[in-house]
Amino acid sequence: MSASDFKSTGRPWGEYCSRFTEFSPDRVREGCQPWVFAHEPAAEQAIVLCHGLTDSPHFLKAIGRHFHDQLGYDVYLPLLQGHGLKHPKGMEGVSLDTWKANLAFAVETAAGKASRVSVGGLSTGGTLSFCAACTDPTVSGDLFLFSAALDLAGGPKGLIGELKERLLRTFLADLLDSRKPLIGPNPYRYARMDMDGARELARLIEETDRLMDGFDDRRPFPKRVFAAHSESDTTADIQAIRDLRKKTPAERFEAFIIPREKAVPHASLVLAEPIFASDAKPGDPPLETANPMFDEMMAAISAFVNRAF
Repeated sequence: MSASDFKSTGRPWGEYCSRFTEFSPDRVREGCQPWVFAHEPAAEQAIVLCHGLTDSPHFLKAIGRHFHDQLGYDVYLPLLQGHGLKHPKGMEGVSLDTWKANLAFAVETAAGKASRVSVGGLSTGGTLSFCAACTDPTVSGDLFLFSAALDLAGGPKGLIGELKERLLRTFLADLLDSRKPLIGPNPYRYARMDMDGARELARLIEETDRLMDGFDDRRPFPKRVFAAHSESDTTADIQAIRDLRKKTPAERFEAFIIPREKAVPHASLVLAEPIFASDAKPGDPPLETANPMFDEMMAAISAFVNRAF
């Protein structure tokens, strides 16, 4: 069975927008809606895939379609508070607690129909998923990490990344914030990193560090993990994936590492097709390049999932 055998498009997730009224249809940018790929009747397995900071569920649609079409999962793509909006207002008021509530609602919804629920995500979404896998017993399946921001990248041994995380947790996050508009040429993500959101990510990483410290040889990480990362990633530190690998039994951990020479940047890892500016003309370069190893990554996911049963 090949990817061309199915062309599932899914649907906007209206129930999610009813639960989180910030995302009423008139407020969300076209293409950034929370999304569902579902079977009828419901599948026995479901996965919740969470997007990253500044972007939207669009980034995970290709992976979600693979889980639905090729692996038989129902797929839920939540939209995090403050994201995907026509008028984001500088993401003022975003909070880690609400992001957790967004993900928890998606997991709860999935668990109401499926007997086994996995979680995963891109960047910040991967970090949120890691926390849910550690703390939410409803997550009974696997963990899928894509460029997971378990730590920020930068400097020897990640020291500059660690300094960034500490600074973002202080009042300096507000002082450093730009007043430039968040809406730009990219139809599926904001034009810049907002410091309000970055501060909440830094808080999340601090929580992640504490959770990670709780695992060792005597108490290994309890979930099966598929982790995809690019050696060219300058946003999320790949060392954090290596650290998690050490804390997970070898038979439960699969790493898909894209070599540096492929030059795959942070968010492009999850893209099967490039993203162009909303006003792009023929011949214009993409804003976000596609992952040239996307098909190989999907094949690795299929092999990983099929080994579980």
